[in-house]
Amino acid sequence: MHMPEYFFKILKFGVVGALGIIIDFGTTWLCKEKLKWNKYLSNSAGFSLAVLSNFFINRFWTFKSTNPAWAGEFEKFLLFSLVGLLLNNGFIYLFHQKLKWNFYVAKLTAIGLVFFWNFGANFYFNFK
Repeated sequence: MHMPEYFFKILKFGVVGALGIIIDFGTTWLCKEKLKWNKYLSNSAGFSLAVLSNFFINRFWTFKSTNPAWAGEFEKFLLFSLVGLLLNNGFIYLFHQKLKWNFYVAKLTAIGLVFFWNFGANFYFNFK
């Protein structure tokens, strides 16, 4: 793969990720602030909804997958996302609980760090 093509895949993955952030933050905020759920349960709900939307958009737009075994792709995407969720919650715990950052600043930082895991795992092992 040529560098410009790789760059545009990362860029597209980032655009989809930005949409995912809106879904993730919106759901997290709704669950945490309005429904008064636990912050980690709220974070997991937001993350999960973002994963569902991101899978379909990335599958068709970013990676242009035509693999008829889409369920297998989703299983891998979900597995990589669950590892990402563990990393995400770990970073939030570190930044928010230990370093006393604002919860949403910690969450945004965690999302930025986990982005690299998610792209690499999907680029190299899922939508190749």
